[in-house]
Amino acid sequence: MGTPDFAVGVLRALVENDYNVVAVVTMPDKPMGRHGSVLQPSAVKQYALSVGLPVLQPVKLRDEEFLVSLRTFEAHLQVVVAFRMLPEVVWAMPQLGTINLHASLLPQYRGAAPINWAIINGDIETGVTTFFIQHDIDTGAIIRQERIPIRPEDNAETIHDCLMQLGSKVVMQTVNDIIAGTVIPVPQDQLVPIGSVLLPAPKLFKDNTRICWDNSANQIHNFIRGLSPYPTAWTSFRRPDGTYIDVKVFATKVEEGDMQTGTLDSDLRTFLHVGTAKGVISILNLQLAGKRRMDIADFLRGHTDITDWVVE
Repeated sequence: MGTPDFAVGVLRALVENDYNVVAVVTMPDKPMGRHGSVLQPSAVKQYALSVGLPVLQPVKLRDEEFLVSLRTFEAHLQVVVAFRMLPEVVWAMPQLGTINLHASLLPQYRGAAPINWAIINGDIETGVTTFFIQHDIDTGAIIRQERIPIRPEDNAETIHDCLMQLGSKVVMQTVNDIIAGTVIPVPQDQLVPIGSVLLPAPKLFKDNTRICWDNSANQIHNFIRGLSPYPTAWTSFRRPDGTYIDVKVFATKVEEGDMQTGTLDSDLRTFLHVGTAKGVISILNLQLAGKRRMDIADFLRGHTDITDWVVE
């Protein structure tokens, strides 16, 4: 059970290593295009069909027709990766239970966007966790965890790709442990040190991906790389005529220096610096609304008045 590319890695690993995958459950095709006239299948559906697997696409997971269809496959185990919250009637169905792969070191970063928030918060490591699903989301007893470092040059894309590969391996190990009957699940509350704070990983929307220039340069840099390339951090440039234009920012560098928060400085050829509450951010790659993504040198060639702009 899964939808995006992250889930395809696990499905492919199970198929190519001769696990008996009897069916795939994914989201209904998504309307695309200006009028929604084109239906786009999920990445998981596309892969499943390419290897001849049956695909179920319920609108509602409690729908009786879907539940009847799911029972006919008589699955011993359900594997969930980046899917929807399951009702008990679904996750309790298989005799060996339902496991989930989560892209964090649970119990930290429960929620929809664990990869992004670990980078945004400046963590130096992350990982994947497999656990048995229970009533409350991302709270079930842990089966396996594996860790990787978050390097200074990493962003959400590079960590996503690393965790997708790592997750595929950990899911197969988890399935093998379940088959062998050697699993000893660990309740998550046993992994919370006394006095520690559990950080959430809420879903990302436009209102919580806007850059706050009142933060330090380091915080802003982590925020931008934690959202790059998707859903992408953004800000608004105010031009001298008082008009605004939204800008997506994909890559930055922290510079030494002291500038007034929100002001811009540039040689109009190679760099664009932004003042923050503490330190300076150098924007390396961005995209104006309605334009293509570009490196800063390309942007500056077309905006020679940029030092008269401010960010808000």
